[in-house]
Amino acid sequence: MKKIIIPLFILFSSCYCKEPIKSPKELSKPVIYVKVIYIQPLGDVNIEYLKIVKNSVESFYGFKCVIKDKVPLTTDLLAASRIRYDAGKILSKFNTNENLLILTEKDIACRKNQYPEWGILGLGYRPGTTCVVSTFRMKRNVSKLIIIDRLKKVAIHEIGHNLGLDHCENDIHCLMNDARGTIKQVDTEKIWLCSKCWNLIK
Repeated sequence: MKKIIIPLFILFSSCYCKEPIKSPKELSKPVIYVKVIYIQPLGDVNIEYLKIVKNSVESFYGFKCVIKDKVPLTTDLLAASRIRYDAGKILSKFNTNENLLILTEKDIACRKNQYPEWGILGLGYRPGTTCVVSTFRMKRNVSKLIIIDRLKKVAIHEIGHNLGLDHCENDIHCLMNDARGTIKQVDTEKIWLCSKCWNLIK
């Protein structure tokens, strides 16, 4: 029996749900397809945050975003401390063939080096279709404008991982830099990808 080998790039591209966008004035023109990212509220999430993520992702990547109905936070997603949620468990539970950005206002953590729970802003599969972003650590003693700026950057960053991008060391202002455990790096970055990162996802 012959084995059928499917190139990896075909498998990766087929993971994306596509929807046609039609303009009534341009029905005679070819249909344009764009990638769709679903935004999943996990627990109670401020509707303003959901809209900010939707608008920023659509503007930056050109993808269409659809906000889903919220799903509850459940005890199976708790980290060992039982006071915050395990980002790895969240990704595993909600992993899907759809492109999914999960947004929560609760604290999330992952295992890092000797730390069983390392508080984080977001986590995403690389490459993959699922990522999670938390606003919890974005809101400490700062203005609303700073929270919004951070939220935009982290959402775009985690989708970058889903698209296959690793952490960037090419330019300190590139959104794909590793936060290295501090929010200061996020504040240093621009809502911008360096040419090296852009070329990798074109």
